[in-house]
Amino acid sequence: QVQLVESGGGLVQPGGSLRLSCVYSGITFDIDAILWYRQAPRKQREWVATITRGGNTSYDDSVKGRFTIFRDNARNTVYLQMNNLKPEDTAGYYCNAEKVEVGTSYYYWGQGTQVTVSS
Repeated sequence: QVQLVESGGGLVQPGGSLRLSCVYSGITFDIDAILWYRQAPRKQREWVATITRGGNTSYDDSVKGRFTIFRDNARNTVYLQMNNLKPEDTAGYYCNAEKVEVGTSYYYWGQGTQVTVSS
């Protein structure tokens, strides 16, 4: 099992920045990737960014160049640095741990942290 706790959300003006944190615990040695998702009201949850065990990163086009995913292995923490925030970034942000075992993926979710971008 893996437990994930997100933090760092809040209210920010357009153009501002926030840094989200995702602390993971439990059986973590075999996590293959940590992902960030977001879900706006009345919309489906959408993928934002991924960092793999090997450190490779990828981003949705809507956040590329504005968001950066990185990690601190000593603290079991993955961060999402969000710059130049836009109102359309308003959503609940969730981190997700992926484990792949014998070709099957298992996912663990945190409770989320709310980001509101508004003037």
